[in-house]
Amino acid sequence: MTYRHAELSSATRAADYPGCMSHAIVIEETGGPEVMQWREVEQPVPGPGELLVETGAAGVNFIDTYLRTGTYRAPLPFTPGKEGAGRVVAVGSDVTEFAPGDRVAWAMGDGGYAEHVVVPVRLAVRVPDGISDEQAAAALLQGMTAHFLAHSIVQLDAGDIVLLHAGAGGVGLLLTQLLTHRGIRVLTTVSTPQKADLSRSAGAEDVIVGYDRFEERVRELTDGQGARVVFDGVGRDTFDRSLDAVRSRGTMVLFGAASGPVPPVDPQTLAAKGSLMLTRPSLNDFIADRAELDYRATDIFTAISSGELDVRIGATYPMPEAARAHGDLEARRTTGKVLLTI
Repeated sequence: MTYRHAELSSATRAADYPGCMSHAIVIEETGGPEVMQWREVEQPVPGPGELLVETGAAGVNFIDTYLRTGTYRAPLPFTPGKEGAGRVVAVGSDVTEFAPGDRVAWAMGDGGYAEHVVVPVRLAVRVPDGISDEQAAAALLQGMTAHFLAHSIVQLDAGDIVLLHAGAGGVGLLLTQLLTHRGIRVLTTVSTPQKADLSRSAGAEDVIVGYDRFEERVRELTDGQGARVVFDGVGRDTFDRSLDAVRSRGTMVLFGAASGPVPPVDPQTLAAKGSLMLTRPSLNDFIADRAELDYRATDIFTAISSGELDVRIGATYPMPEAARAHGDLEARRTTGKVLLTI
């Protein structure tokens, strides 16, 4: 995938894109939030299999911070942003699935922190009437992540007990709702009493405030057995103790690294702790084809429309203030979904 804005030929610029300039967050060197600069850029042009979308809202995710800091590599310069929603303004020459004026959302794309974004058709989904750009941008990446974690990793049945870290975060609130609607007992960890209230409102049965000795508390809450599954999106700070919170023959699901990457794990550790299973899934592999992408996106949008799923937008920032959004996200000052809007 490319992270650069496409160059325009003079003919395309003159004929099809009056003014041909736009704005985007540009990162020229990796580092702290301050490396993100709001710049005037040439408006990108959709090629075959692509849409040009005028952005309404863009989601902010921890993966954006990993790319900004260089934890994950991207060719410099680049524009961050893996998801968003907006209106199609132009389509590639071979595109028949969408037309200018259609409202779309996308996840796992590139360059979302921009007024105009080129989105591959294979990543785009239609946004139903009644769902705003903000809701769509807030729900798609984290919603589909919560969806595959709830439905496609481990067979869970009513009455099973799971532990979910960061229960007041974007994925945490959505995953809690999806699990509790199936009769699964959800235990969560959060960092503050205020976040505990949010987690309980999403359906968590027991909320552990603070991360000190959480594994002991999980054992107490499960009569010494431990959780059937631990969903850990925190990473380095919680991983080792999360293994101690999993019951014998249970599953550890590491789906993020908000506190940093986890060091290499000796497989013998899994045997010593009760024949545990460990997986590190990625959303890309669970929306690998159009049918699966549409299935997950439709489920999420339908649940939002019916009121079954509540999407909490915890903070919204003007797009030029993306640095402030990153700082607040990394400092754990946010809850729910963080958005950038134009």
